[in-house]
Amino acid sequence: MMEIPREQVCILIPTLNEEPTIGSLIKNFLKTGYSDILVIDGNSTDNTRKIATESGARVIIQDGKGKGAAFIQAIKYLSKPYVILIDGDNTYDPEDADFLVEPLLSGHDQVIGNRLIRSNNAAFNRLNLFGNRVLNWLFQVGHGSYLYDLLTGYRSFTLESLQRMRLYEEGFGIETEISSEAVRNDDRIAIIPVKYGVRVGTETKLDPVHDGIKIARTIYRLAKMNNPMFYFGIIGLTFLVSGGLIGIYIVLDWFKNIDHLPLTILTMMLVIVGIQVIMFGIQSDIQLANQREFIKEIRRLRREK
Repeated sequence: MMEIPREQVCILIPTLNEEPTIGSLIKNFLKTGYSDILVIDGNSTDNTRKIATESGARVIIQDGKGKGAAFIQAIKYLSKPYVILIDGDNTYDPEDADFLVEPLLSGHDQVIGNRLIRSNNAAFNRLNLFGNRVLNWLFQVGHGSYLYDLLTGYRSFTLESLQRMRLYEEGFGIETEISSEAVRNDDRIAIIPVKYGVRVGTETKLDPVHDGIKIARTIYRLAKMNNPMFYFGIIGLTFLVSGGLIGIYIVLDWFKNIDHLPLTILTMMLVIVGIQVIMFGIQSDIQLANQREFIKEIRRLRREK
């Protein structure tokens, strides 16, 4: 492993009522040589902020609510060239931090800490493990990249890559939006296996079903920026299928002398709208491909200066 410039890395920890774990997490990072630790707290009602300060971290109180809002707010306080994002529940191991920084030194823009490896299976229940697999697959279909662990809370970035991102998600959808922005910006992403332990002392703030549905909606909504053919294709196919089903009904009942003129008009409208939406998706896909080539050329020219 190459020498890690730990003094050039900021450890960013969003927190909300992490009193049982935040102190030991910060101290473990300090032991490994990471001295710049920034805690952005979502107005905890316990002693999280006090313990974090006493343990050696800088603490900022979040203006709004939600993990995404905390991350977005924290970006303006970052100045080190490399950033590690980690949850404050002590489920991730600070000793893995060097492995997340090393690819950044080799030219990668973002590193994803992959929890979904066999040695970590005991830390997940079956529903969570299944849900993570499904969401990873949906992201691949919608965005064209398989990132192995879309919802991991252990990532690293170059500051430059963070500043390129346009982030708006205020809640748990922030991981999805970060991944979507990385794909949109054509960032170089490395996947590194990390250790993941069972949460102890604090309760999870994630509802597997409710938040899983929200994340799936976020994946689909953000796909219009990375894969417009998928985004508009789903809408177009919905109209086409609806028109086709009504058309089948008309044909089957046509010989009963029932007047189906209104339904016939509706069928034609649905089919036409469906085709138009799909064509719009194809045009958007072509424009996106041209835009990505243009951005690549700009970056190449900047590197050659």
